[in-house]
Formats: sequence, C-alpha cells, structure tokens
Amino acid sequence: MRKGRILALFSNFDEAFAAISDIRHYKVPGVSVDDVTVISPIEHPEIEEVLGERPSHVPKFTLLGALTGVTFGFFFLASAQATFTVQPQGGKPVIPLPSNFVLMYEMLILFAMLFTVTAFVIGARLFRKRKSLYSEKVSLDQVGIELEVDEKYIEPLKELFNQHQALEIREEVIK
Repeated sequence: MRKGRILALFSNFDEAFAAISDIRHYKVPGVSVDDVTVISPIEHPEIEEVLGERPSHVPKFTLLGALTGVTFGFFFLASAQATFTVQPQGGKPVIPLPSNFVLMYEMLILFAMLFTVTAFVIGARLFRKRKSLYSEKVSLDQVGIELEVDEKYIEPLKELFNQHQALEIREEVIK
C-alpha cells in the first residue's frame, strides 16, 4: 500500500486541537494520534493533554553516557598509570583510586553531557532533510498538523481538516 503525507495549516491552536481531538476519538478510522506531528512556532504545554504522553529516549542515552564515562575514565586512567615500566616503590599503589575518583566523576559528566546532546539532536531530527510539505507560514503564526498515513485515509483527513477551518492543506504521495 502506498503511503501519503498530509499537512494542514490552522490559524490558531483551538482549531488544530479540535482536529487532533477528532483524530484521537477515531473520527477517521485507521488513523491514530501516534501518526500526528504538530508543527508550531511556539511551545504549548497543553499539547500533551491532546496528543498524550510521547516517549523520550534522551534519559536512556544520558544513563548510557554516564556509564560509558565511568568505565572509560577508569580504564583510561588505569592504563595510563599502570605501564610496564612502573616499579612500585615505598608501598605506593600503581593505580591510586582516591585521586582517580575525581577524574572518573568528571569523565562521567563529560560523557553524559555528550550523549545527552547527541540524543537530543537525533531525537529532535535537527539535521534531517526538510520535507517538501513544510510551509514557512508555520514559523510565523500558523499551526501545522502533519500525518503520514496510507493513501486511502488522505481524503477523509482532508474532510476532517476542512470541518475545522484549515487554511491550507498540502499532500504528497510517498513512493
């Protein structure tokens, strides 16, 4: 089955939220709220009430970065300190742990921060190619609702968006 992408532009959030609410209540069978992407010039906290909770994978990447930082920090420092030419003298440890804890903590912070920034950039899709449906009006004052659905659901979605006074509706077929 061929897929299609549809973008509807609205003049205010109330009309856009009403359209999303109808999609949430299955006014168009086969289309769910998980298919909806809202494009807006400003942030609206009440969008979560309409769309529902969306999963965030950034904390998982942060934890992975922290664990990688501690592990890398310990092995990096231990390998630098425990060379083959070291001859322990006077009861001093080859790998002094108390002084390494501070450096391991700093590596934990560094790697956690790097993994967090990377996860945010990937999760927000900041470096993706701009879609052909994108409208510059969204960055000014309009709200866009974008859906990627099977081609047979595009006409019912157009009717739904027209019921909620959509200013403009764009569509494309994905091959």
